[in-house]
Amino acid sequence: VQLQASGGGLVQAGGSLRLSCAASGRTFSRYFMGWFRQAPGKEREFVASITSSGGSTNYADSVKGRFTISRDNAKNMVYLQMNSLKAEDTAVYYCAAGIPGQGNYAYWGQGTQVTVSS
Repeated sequence: VQLQASGGGLVQAGGSLRLSCAASGRTFSRYFMGWFRQAPGKEREFVASITSSGGSTNYADSVKGRFTISRDNAKNMVYLQMNSLKAEDTAVYYCAAGIPGQGNYAYWGQGTQVTVSS
């Protein structure tokens, strides 16, 4: 599967952005999906994930209550709605896909920059 993330940009603190990730292929609904981010000088970190059916989600404590991950299997899309953005959310955001049972994210998109000004 190939992944293409988009929707990043510059936003003021307290604002919102919605990231999108478009996936190629006919088997998108097989994959669990995740969003990760990497800030300058820091390691990549987990942000959120969603199961293949969309029935279960998981979030990093730092974004819980502010970010929402969702997916539309009919459109081969996964989204990350980000509200109440903070300066520390500034990072390159990546979407990733994995196959249940394999336990890792095998496929990664190219990243989209999110910059939050304070």
